[in-house]
This record gives sequence, structure tokens and C-alpha cells, in this order.
Amino acid sequence: MNSVATHPAPRSTANIGVLLANLGTPDAPTPKAVRRFLAEFLSDPRVIDYPRLLWLPILYGVILQIRPRRSAHAYQQIWTADGSPLLIESRKLAATLQAAAGTDYKIALGMTYGTPSIASALRELRDANVERIVVIPLYPQYSLTTTASVFDRVEAELKSWRTQPAVRRVEHYHSEPKYLDALAESVREHWKTHPRKHLLFSFHGIPQRYVDNGDPYFDHCMATARGAIERLQLADSEWTVAFQSRVTRERWLEPYTDRTLARFAATGPKDVAVICPAFATDCLETLEEIALRNREDFLKAGGASFDYIPCLNAHASHVDMFLHLLQQGR
Repeated sequence: MNSVATHPAPRSTANIGVLLANLGTPDAPTPKAVRRFLAEFLSDPRVIDYPRLLWLPILYGVILQIRPRRSAHAYQQIWTADGSPLLIESRKLAATLQAAAGTDYKIALGMTYGTPSIASALRELRDANVERIVVIPLYPQYSLTTTASVFDRVEAELKSWRTQPAVRRVEHYHSEPKYLDALAESVREHWKTHPRKHLLFSFHGIPQRYVDNGDPYFDHCMATARGAIERLQLADSEWTVAFQSRVTRERWLEPYTDRTLARFAATGPKDVAVICPAFATDCLETLEEIALRNREDFLKAGGASFDYIPCLNAHASHVDMFLHLLQQGR
């Protein structure tokens, strides 16, 4: 009796898998696609922690009946022929990091909401036969509203695996020297082609109540701003920190970016450059909210000039920082 020899599937040359996790984006700038995305995003208890019996009727009965059309219009202002800027820039970052990291690593990109999902990215790493996984949420500053949601989804997916890989979690990098160096470098590069202006650090906001209950996000944001300022050697009068993107009506971290810009337009400084260090890649909140809408409102209210300094995206210094994070845990 003849037998057929069987051979195990070839192993990947990479033994360390890396999950880069970003927030996510709708699949299209349409009310239907945006509604689907917002339903997943805003139903996450990490994002909105109101009791479900109270929140879900409001979400599905009111918010998702109104907001998707308005948000779709905002996405349409920044959408490109290749799709969502957040997904495009995240893919560029993952590809550039893969090229820099070499064959010892397998990089996979996953989104907390929308596609590609965190679960699909983890399965991609499993199929590559990696022995260890490093999870890097693309949020420099830790918050339960963002970083913890990534880890929730990682743990939910790994529960179904027969073989559990070793997992290292990078919970934040808000004060990593190479990250602060990269931020400062991006500002200096901007100064090479633009006049120096008052520097406004605009971080994504979260409800003040979350910080009062122990979320370290505010402290991380302030540490990031101070670390960058030390490298730029700016005086206290040359920079400000504010917080953007409020969602609910309760009190969020203050001062608010839009109100700060309105005050600047009225009383000065009237020449402003805005940088958004809470975002690893450009997205709706940076390109539409800040670079388009806030800029327009600032100039209409009496501001003289407004610059937006892009996120670090796939800049070489940003990639070098992530490579350093990976090599720290080898």
C-alpha cells in the first residue's frame, strides 16, 4: 500500500507579530456607512459609559437618526479617490514600519471599529505562525475610551484560539523620548516653510468625569505637550493646550479648542499654528474639524492666519520611534 508523505505548512520567517490598532473609519462617506460605523463606535461602553437602558434608546432613537448625514458631509470634505485618510495613512505607516522592521516582524493593521477589524488582523498574524504578538494602539496617551477598547477586542479574539501566543501590550508612549523628538521635529520642519506662530496643542477630549475617576489621559496629554515644548524651547506665552471633539453635553476636558480659537481671534494671538498630538495619523478630527472648520471659523472671527501641522503619519521619525518600541521588548 502506497502512502503519501505529508509535510507541515512552511512557517513564516517572522516570529514576532505586531498589531497596529487605530480607531477606524466608515467604509464610505455616505449616511448609511457612517450610521453603521457610529452605531458600533457609540455603543461601546468604553466610549460612552452611560447605563445601556438609558443610552441605547437615545443613540438609536435620536443620534443615529440625525448625526450620520451631518457626519457624512464632513467625511465628504476630506475623502480621497483612495478612500479615508485615516485608513490610507494607517496603511502607509504599517507598510513603512514593515519595511524598516524586516523579516523578524510581521505587521498587521486593525481597527477598533469598522474594517479591517482587530480580530482579522490578529488572525493574519496567527496565519503567519508568529510566536509572540506586540499590541500597539496608535494612541500616544492612554485612555479607557480608546486604548482599553483595543485591548478588550484583542482579549475577546484570543479567547477563541487553541494556542495562546505571548502578548506584550504597549499601553502608551506619551513621554517616549523618540516620540517627543518626532513631534518637535515636525514643528521645526513646519517652521522652515512657515512663519513661527503661537502653537496650540489640540488633544482629543474626553469627559472630565472620566479623569476625575482615574483616567490618566489628561496627565499624559500635559506631559506630551511639556516634553515637546522643552525640545522647542518655547516660552509659556508661546503655546497653549486645548481639547477638541466633544460628543455629549456633559463637561469635557477644558479649555475647548473651538472656544480657545474664538478667544484668540477676538483678543490674540491672531496668528496660530495647531498641532494634534493625540492622533498618530490624520483623520476626520484633524483634517475636517481642525484644518477646515476651525480654521474657517477662526479667520471669520478675526484671526489673521492659521496653520495646521500634520500628524506624524508615516514620517521617518515616527516609524523610527515605533521600531524602537518593538526592539525594547525583544
